[in-house]
Amino acid sequence: MKTVDINCDLGESFGVYQVGHDDEIMPYLSSANIACGFHAGDPGVMKQTVRLAKKHGVAVGAHPGYPDLAGFGRREMAIPPDELEAILLYQIGALAGICKAEGVELIHVKPHGALYNKSAKDISLATMIARTVRSFSKDLVLVGLAGSRSIEAGETAGIQMRSEGFADRVYEPDGSLRSRTLPGAMLTDPEEVARHGLELARKGVTALVGGKTLHWDIQTICLHGDEPKAIDNARAIRAILEANS
Repeated sequence: MKTVDINCDLGESFGVYQVGHDDEIMPYLSSANIACGFHAGDPGVMKQTVRLAKKHGVAVGAHPGYPDLAGFGRREMAIPPDELEAILLYQIGALAGICKAEGVELIHVKPHGALYNKSAKDISLATMIARTVRSFSKDLVLVGLAGSRSIEAGETAGIQMRSEGFADRVYEPDGSLRSRTLPGAMLTDPEEVARHGLELARKGVTALVGGKTLHWDIQTICLHGDEPKAIDNARAIRAILEANS
């Protein structure tokens, strides 16, 4: 089986609020998407998480989102493109500065929450995000939902893309992720999460779109660090992927 990256959204604590289990999850990852302060995280947490990733040899990526701390970045926001571009550059630049000070290379960018989901369907937004990442650095990798407009926009912009699958999320027949507002959107049993991750690594995603069957390979598999069984999920999926490598 091909080598597959395992990533997780981390660094989501801020101030006196503790979110997730970064210390316990980090050893099972190969990439970490670090919140940049707008939907979660703060400068101190960003620095701490970068250091933790460096300790475990985990690649660091920026995880920028809408300026929506109260809604954890999961609410769509009507922000003019020029303003949103500046917001994204601000967040990527903040994490890049911390990475430079800590002697860590910033490898990738993965939009968060509602920004990620909307750009998967909205080619205008996806194009703006790809253009913004490219303007910051042509060497950065942009992570997007497999088969989505995000991948299309990044390839058009000429930047490196990484197609993502979600081990702990349920897919709709068209290859999109089931909305978190619907029941059963999340897989909660670690063994089921691990099996789903292995299937994604082996077979990718097959979807029915416009009467056509499409297939997309997966290059990175995401786990959510704020889930109740996040540690067990990370441990299980790492074990099953290594056992079947």
